[in-house]
Amino acid sequence: MWCPRTKPKTPSPIGIPTPPAVDIIDNACFYVTAPIDEVDAAAIRVGMTANITMDAFREKHFQGQVRRIADYVLDIEKQARTVDVEVVFSRPEDFKHLLAGYSADIEVTIDVRHDVLRVPTEAVLDGRRVFVFHADEGRISARSIQTGLSNWDWTEVAEGLATDEQVVVNVDAPGIEEGAAAVLIEATP
Repeated sequence: MWCPRTKPKTPSPIGIPTPPAVDIIDNACFYVTAPIDEVDAAAIRVGMTANITMDAFREKHFQGQVRRIADYVLDIEKQARTVDVEVVFSRPEDFKHLLAGYSADIEVTIDVRHDVLRVPTEAVLDGRRVFVFHADEGRISARSIQTGLSNWDWTEVAEGLATDEQVVVNVDAPGIEEGAAAVLIEATP
């Protein structure tokens, strides 16, 4: 005969996850999971090299390697479709000062080209235009370019720009438009 004395208790309503009471963290195997746009994810393979950056370590870049690519595309409301990619740190000595939960970005190296013309990515508008500074006239003009490889820092220029031409980097400054007067300002380190 079955005769319960008390009704079983549920820690939270059904369907609502309960936070764990204890988190177990293995600080010997840190990795980063990042969403990659589905358009870019098709080119990523396990074993490719990657750079990891974290806000907590500002300008420091950590070397990594793609360990896993999710088997499915995430479709989160109001966001692009993405694929989760896991990147492990290549050097164990990089873990020394890491804490679980840091925000991080990854940049997977898909291809490398040497001896190419490149400009700062922030200078490229709509992925196909730059403003060129003409020192002799003191003016700027818009120029269509054909781009190649790019990342957050640099964009390869395949056509439309000569190596001795200077491009405008502060393209979001007021008054930057075709024919605007301009002066050259040297960047401060």
